[in-house]
Amino acid sequence: MGSKGLPFLLLVSLMVLASLEACSATLSPAGINYEVVALMAIKFGLNDPHNVLENWDINAVDPCSWRMVTCSADGYVSALGLPSQSLSGTLSPGIGNLTNLQSVLLQNNAISGPIPADIGKLGKLQTLDLSNNRLSGGIPGSLGNLKNLNYLRLNNNSLTGSCPDSLADIKGLTLLDLSYNNLSGSPPNVSARTINIIGNPLICGPNSVNNCSSVSPDPLSFPPDDLKTHSQSGGMRPRHVAIAFGATVGFLTILVIAVFLLLWRRQRRNQQIFYDVNDQYDPEICLGHLKRFSFKELRAATNHFHPKNILGKGGYGIVYKGCLRDGTIVAVKRLKDYNAIGGEVQFQTEVEMISLAVHRNLLRLCGFCTTENERLLVYPYMPNGSVASQLREHVHGRPALDWTLRKQIALGTARGLLYLHEQCDPKIIHRDVKAANILLDEDFEAIVGDFGLAKLLDHRESHVTTAVRGTVGHIAPEYLSTGQSSEKTDVFGFGILLLELITGQKALDFGRAANQKGVMLDWVKKLHQEDKLSMMVDKDLKNNYDRVELEEIVQVALLCTQYHPSQRPKMAEVLRMLEGDGLAERWEASQKVDTPKFRSSEQPPLKYMDFVDESSLVEAIELSGPR
Repeated sequence: MGSKGLPFLLLVSLMVLASLEACSATLSPAGINYEVVALMAIKFGLNDPHNVLENWDINAVDPCSWRMVTCSADGYVSALGLPSQSLSGTLSPGIGNLTNLQSVLLQNNAISGPIPADIGKLGKLQTLDLSNNRLSGGIPGSLGNLKNLNYLRLNNNSLTGSCPDSLADIKGLTLLDLSYNNLSGSPPNVSARTINIIGNPLICGPNSVNNCSSVSPDPLSFPPDDLKTHSQSGGMRPRHVAIAFGATVGFLTILVIAVFLLLWRRQRRNQQIFYDVNDQYDPEICLGHLKRFSFKELRAATNHFHPKNILGKGGYGIVYKGCLRDGTIVAVKRLKDYNAIGGEVQFQTEVEMISLAVHRNLLRLCGFCTTENERLLVYPYMPNGSVASQLREHVHGRPALDWTLRKQIALGTARGLLYLHEQCDPKIIHRDVKAANILLDEDFEAIVGDFGLAKLLDHRESHVTTAVRGTVGHIAPEYLSTGQSSEKTDVFGFGILLLELITGQKALDFGRAANQKGVMLDWVKKLHQEDKLSMMVDKDLKNNYDRVELEEIVQVALLCTQYHPSQRPKMAEVLRMLEGDGLAERWEASQKVDTPKFRSSEQPPLKYMDFVDESSLVEAIELSGPR
C-alpha cells in the first residue's frame, strides 16, 4: 500500500478507538474490524524486541491467523497468549474492546504502567494472568465486573493501594494471586479456593495481625471481644473461660463429625452412581474455565459408549464420538487405569493446568468428568481425523493430503510444539509426537493432541527409567537408553513426523514391512547420501511436489533426528527453518560437527536400532486421538 494509505488508516483506527470509548455499540467504518483495531492498539503500546507480533497487520480484515491470537468457532478473538516474550511498554486500554476474550496470558514479561480499567468490560473473561511484570498503580475496581473470571494472577508486580471490595462480587474465582506487590489495607474478602497475598509488607509485615500464609474467605476465630476479655481477666474468671472453651470444642467436634458424615455419604453416593446414575448426580458446574460433565450425560452422548462410536484406541484409553444435548459433537476420551491418576483434586488441578495451554494449533480441552471409577476428558470433534488416517485414505484416486497441505501440517505442528516448549506456563513436553496424534480440523489445520497426558497419567512410573512410553520408531535414542525426556525428545519425534508426511508411511509400519523395527530413519539417510530423494516420496502424490521444498524438509528432518540431543535444534529454530530462514547455515554447520564421543571410530556407524533395548521397551498402541 502507498505511503499515504498507512497513516490514513492509523488515523482512522485511533478515531475508532476514541469513539469506542464513548460508545461501545458504535459500528466501525466500512472495511475496518474493531478487533483488528483493538489488537493494533495493544501492539503499538508494547515494545516487541523479538518481533513476535510481526504479522499483526493494520490492513488485515481477520486477525484469526495472527500469532498468539486464538479465535472462537464463530470467528471472534477469544484468547490472547503472549507469555514470556520479553515484551515491555504498557498495556493499551484498547484491550477492553475485545469483548469476546475468554483468556489473557501476558505473564513473565516487562510490561509497566497501570492495569487498564477497561479490562472490566470483558464480561466473558475467565482467565487473566498479568503476573511477573512491572505493573504499577492500583488494582482497578472494574475487575469486579468480570463475573465469569476464574483465574486472576497479578503477583510479582509493583501494585499499590488496597484490594478493591468489588473483587468480592466475583463469585466463581478459583485462584486469586496478589502476592509480592506493595498492596496495603486488609486482605481481600473474596470467596476463592486459593488466595495468595504473601509478599505484601503492608498487609503481611512483621507487625501485621493478618495471617498471610494461608488465607481463607471465612477463617474461624474467637470474637474480638472475647479475646480482649480473656487477656484482661488474667485468670479471674476461669469458670467462664472453661465454659466458653468447652462450648467451642464441642461445637468444633460436632462440625467435624458433620463434615465427615457428609463426605462419607457423598462417597457412598458416588460409588452407586457408576451403576445407576440418577438425575440429581453431579450437576453441570464450572470448575476453572472448564465444564464439568456428569457421567450420565457423557454416557448418553456416546450411546452408552457403543462400539460403533469408537474413534480410536490407545495406551491412554478409548475415544468415542458423542453428541451432547445441545447438539454439539464432541470426542470423549475414557481414560484407562484411572487409579494411576491420583485423587480427584489432583486430577482436576492437573487438567486445569493443561487447559491453560491455549493455542490455535493445540487441541482444546472442553471439560471433564470424574466419578469413583471413571476419568473422562471431553474435546472438540475433529472432522478430518488424524494425519495418520488421512495418509491412508484416498479420494477418487487422489491422496487425501496434497503437498501443500502436508507442508501446512508441518508448520502448524511446529507452532503448536513451540508454544508447549517455550511459550506455555508451565511448559509441557509431549513425549509422543507422531502422525496419529496430529489432528485435522475442518480446514485441515494441524491440531496437536494428547499433550500433557503422559505427565497426567504416569505418576506411578515417574521415577522408573527402564519403562519407556511412546511408539517405536518415534522415540529419541536418549529416551530409549535413559528413560529421561526433554523438549529435544519432542524435536526427534517431529523429525520422524516430517518423514511420515513425505513418505506417506508410519515409521512403525515401514519397519514391519522391512521386518526390522525403526529403519525408516536409516533408509532416508541412505537415500539422501545417494541423492535419490524422489524414491522416498509418497507414490500417491504422483510427482506433484516441489523438489526444492522436499530437499529442505528432509534436511530439517535429519537435523531434528540427530542422535545427540544437544545437536538438535529447538522448535523455535525448526519453525524458522521450515519458513525458509537459516536452514542453509544450520545444515552446513551440522556437516562439520565432530562425531559424538560415544561413537568410537573403531566401531561401525550407529543406527537407530542400536539404541533399542527390546526387553525394556513398551510399544504403545496407536491412538488416533479425538476426531
